[in-house]
Amino acid sequence: MATTTPSARAIPRTSGTRAREVNEAELRATLSTFRELSDEDWQRPTACSGWTVRDMFAHTVGQYEELPRPWVAVRRIRRARRTHPDLGPLDGHNESQIEDRRDVPGRELIGALAHYAPQAVIALRRTPAAVRRKVRPSLLHPEAKALPDDSVEYLYCVLVARDTWMHRMDLADATGTEPVLDRHDREIVDQVVLDLALAWTGPAAELDLHGPAGGNRLLGIGTPAATLRADAVDFARHLSGRPTRGRLEVEGGAGARAALMAARVVF
Repeated sequence: MATTTPSARAIPRTSGTRAREVNEAELRATLSTFRELSDEDWQRPTACSGWTVRDMFAHTVGQYEELPRPWVAVRRIRRARRTHPDLGPLDGHNESQIEDRRDVPGRELIGALAHYAPQAVIALRRTPAAVRRKVRPSLLHPEAKALPDDSVEYLYCVLVARDTWMHRMDLADATGTEPVLDRHDREIVDQVVLDLALAWTGPAAELDLHGPAGGNRLLGIGTPAATLRADAVDFARHLSGRPTRGRLEVEGGAGARAALMAARVVF
């Protein structure tokens, strides 16, 4: 019997209007969460190799600083080529963002994000639609060619909130706390699942994701050869290559199981 689980490919791409709501909601959640940190929390290691919580947040500040000021990104990328020749362009750029605020205390970084983030959201929203569709992020970072859509539009509607969101999940893991989730978290996870579906080449598989950001979706076409059951945030952690908190339960054919466990999505 054919499955009635809706196709993950049918998930609508986040619109520009909805992206503004999601970006602003994620920024509120991130700022609120980081304001609760103790001095000790800022020094905790994270799932991002070599980064403390403070380093991770400095990177986030740098991202939002650069969105309305692309020349700052270009300067950091050029410097990273000299100072971090052993790293790829993206990793070197990230380290350059951290280095620019190496001596800034964590609590001062919160003020910096509160300053730059609204400017970034406004700048992206005001960018003409033709520019958002045609300008390619891969001009700065070749890694962006692996994105489902190498455009500023995709950056604005999907990746800005996704990167910030995942680092908020990283913070929860570093401090052993539970992240607070609401409707906008579901939108972010849905876009992760959509990107997975667009790139999926394995046998049909069902995703049974639970929690506030969860839902049931079908990867591929036809009767699922396997079913994966997991917390939605844990599945996102898995797709990013991070360790999961809970177990991903996978039942079904070996080929579909292997494809699910090997699956990755760009964060």
